[in-house]
Amino acid sequence: QVQLVESGGGLVQSGGSLRLSCAASGLSVYAMGWFRQAPGKEREFVAAINWSDSATYYADSVKGRFTISRDNIRKTAYLQMNSLKPEDTAVYYCAADRTYIARMNSDAYDYWGQGTQVTVSS
Repeated sequence: QVQLVESGGGLVQSGGSLRLSCAASGLSVYAMGWFRQAPGKEREFVAAINWSDSATYYADSVKGRFTISRDNIRKTAYLQMNSLKPEDTAVYYCAADRTYIARMNSDAYDYWGQGTQVTVSS
């Protein structure tokens, strides 16, 4: 049974940092992605990382502020978020795609976590 469990969300002031974690079970080879959904908006891509070479991909809105990484031994992916802005407020979801190369469209992902709330106050 595949399971993705996110943690690390919370309330932070503008300019602060948070680190999200996503623990995976029941999977062997998989690319990982982070997406977010703000109230009244569609789910959007944030970042993704390959399985094999750990190449990373970012949305323009977070480039230079967020860093995605993974630990394949611990089967955990991370999203380090720095210089947070109020517009980063959303529910953040991790997702797994049973492939080596990560993709940026949410339709490509097979499994999703339950989501974790990130709120950035101004």
